Amino acid sequence: MKTAISTDKAPAAIGPYSQAIEVNGMVYTSGVIPVIPETGEIPEGSVEQAKQALSNLAHLLEAAGTGMDQVVKTTVFIKEMNDFGAINEVYQTFFDGVYPARSCVEVARLPKDVMLEIEAIAVKE
Repeated sequence: MKTAISTDKAPAAIGPYSQAIEVNGMVYTSGVIPVIPETGEIPEGSVEQAKQALSNLAHLLEAAGTGMDQVVKTTVFIKEMNDFGAINEVYQTFFDGVYPARSCVEVARLPKDVMLEIEAIAVKE
């Protein structure tokens, strides 16, 4: 059985999808973008956008009853590979101990023209 997960502490879905789904003790998030949920604003620059997207992801996982320490895989979509280093600096501060497996790809365009989007798979213990 699958359960939809949602929170107002992360950007609302902007289409026919769930913010996250829980199934068999695993949480699968949709892509999370750096929108400030309270205002709908998007921070400037890749560093601030990375902080916001990862903070939104953390809130979504919390709503699912898990956390960043339980993430086993992420996929990061970035608009500009030249921002990879700066995004990495922020990314590592959101994880302790063993880092999750990760894929990172450059894409031509993201929703709302943001600079990055991140999705995750986490265990729920």
